[in-house]
Amino acid sequence: MQPAIRELVLHWGEMGAKWGISRTVARIHALLYFSPKPLAADEITGMLGIARSHVSNSLKELQAWGVVKNVHLMGDRREHFESIKEVWKLFEALLDERKKREVDPTLAALRAVEPQIFSDPAITVETRRRWTEMLEFFEAMEIFYTRMRRMPLESRMKLVKLGSKLATWLK
Repeated sequence: MQPAIRELVLHWGEMGAKWGISRTVARIHALLYFSPKPLAADEITGMLGIARSHVSNSLKELQAWGVVKNVHLMGDRREHFESIKEVWKLFEALLDERKKREVDPTLAALRAVEPQIFSDPAITVETRRRWTEMLEFFEAMEIFYTRMRRMPLESRMKLVKLGSKLATWLK
């Protein structure tokens, strides 16, 4: 592995840990993303120096997220793996997973306590106001996210670039 790629793989592992993702999962993903060809699990094991069982479990997790897929190469009976290479699609898949794991359960929890929020006399008006603000925020973000994801990818890309220009212009 080239030194620059090694640095990127290590960095991606550290970033993954900060995002609550296993370092191993993140490193395997980075290795597959930057690899010019699909890699077999034993190649990943050798390149990263990690146990085959960790590689196998990590690949399953990455496949469940939809960022890594299984490919077959002619003349090779082993399974090979490759990452989504389009950076926009990759990050959208990661955002979808984060939303599913973090935002959706939080929204469900906020909604689930609503009856108690308004029936428990020990809960203050201020606490109810804060709960309402939080619920409204998460519901607004849910609507925004859902509408954005329904737009064609090209439109979302343009919107992000336009937003950057608009922010500069509004300063």
